[in-house]
Amino acid sequence: EEPVREQAEYTPSVQPDFMREKIKQKPVNKRKLLRRTVITVVMAVVFGMVACVTFLILEPVISNRLYPEEEPQEVVFPEETLMEEMNPEDMLVNDEVEEDPQPVEVELEDEQIEELLSQVEFSLEDYQSVYNELKKLAEKANRAVVTVAGVTSDVDWFNNIYENVASASGVIVADNGKAMLVLVSAGTLNGADTIEVTFCDQTQAEAEILQKDPATGLAILSVPLASISEETMEVITKAELGSSSTNSLLGTPVIALGSPLGTSGSVCYGVVTSTGTAIEMPDASYKKLTTDIYGSRNATGVIINLKGMVIGIIDNVNTSNDMTNLLTAYGITELKRTIEQMSNDKERAYLGVHGADVPKEAVEDTQIDTPAGTYIREIEIDSPAMAAGIQSGDVVTRVGNTEITAYSELLGILQSSKPEDVLTFTLVRQGHEMIVDVTLGNW
Repeated sequence: EEPVREQAEYTPSVQPDFMREKIKQKPVNKRKLLRRTVITVVMAVVFGMVACVTFLILEPVISNRLYPEEEPQEVVFPEETLMEEMNPEDMLVNDEVEEDPQPVEVELEDEQIEELLSQVEFSLEDYQSVYNELKKLAEKANRAVVTVAGVTSDVDWFNNIYENVASASGVIVADNGKAMLVLVSAGTLNGADTIEVTFCDQTQAEAEILQKDPATGLAILSVPLASISEETMEVITKAELGSSSTNSLLGTPVIALGSPLGTSGSVCYGVVTSTGTAIEMPDASYKKLTTDIYGSRNATGVIINLKGMVIGIIDNVNTSNDMTNLLTAYGITELKRTIEQMSNDKERAYLGVHGADVPKEAVEDTQIDTPAGTYIREIEIDSPAMAAGIQSGDVVTRVGNTEITAYSELLGILQSSKPEDVLTFTLVRQGHEMIVDVTLGNW
């Protein structure tokens, strides 16, 4: 028999002491860990700031390339033609020039006159139909009239928030493809926190001031087209600007729209009683239209003719003391260039003179050596004109290479100039010619 082999059992006690290991956790360096954490956080903040700045700089460039934004269209009012200033009977022109026929005197008996007058009837229905036609014309023109409210928030003694609202009537003068442009008196908008425009269908939209005219106190507001609903766009329309330079305007019927009585939506009828007065302002001269319409001292709005065209912007600030409640207005012809510049948000050059045309009698009088040009009546204090040495009584005969024969020609040059432009003025002062350079300022 083979001997049985027994396997020895393993016992730990047999292992030697040097083979035993004990794993110990490395101690944490809290200071080093805190330093690394702070560095990581700082780097993350710096990286985030760099990313934000980069995004803000590049986002407009990328957006403009991917989605190019259309520039607003330039607002241009067409030049007035002779046709606008002619009466209908003046438009009939014969090919051959005929001599004026001699008037034929016809004598009628009193009975014949009474018979002719009896054939002319004007009943109350005819009278009513005339005013119905005027009402239809006013309703159509009112589609371009808006109410502008300047809202100002304030706090009373008890910390209660309340709002002050001042309103005026304005008129839509243009659509530049991005916004509706509204002409309104800026007096009610001074210090306003928000500006709200209410259209003829009573819908509202917020607006921003595009530009103000410090001379007339008028402003152009911009109402984004995106804030106007399609239904409102189908109802409203821009006003058609007529002419206030026609000689036949005196005595013609007109309609006052907007707030002629101080209340929004009021309508008044009347006639033009005066057109010969000029409103003198720095670097401007506007025709003053006076009517027989009795209105509010704070009236705002427009005056239209029987074609529905705007011929004046109501402004009773220039009303004389003996006619405080008769509506007056700026003639639209002289305002067109100002409205055009404000609508395009162009910087306007400032000279600072009050001028007038040199009378023809003074030019033709051989005893008085007075050239044709613009007579400087007054100089604004601290204006570019004063700084250049221009004085009251000077006559401007030339600007650069352009001869000046009327004040309107000088204003046309200023309207086409920009601030900081240097213009060379040729002046006549007490019979002596002199040349000065004027650096135009900014309104």
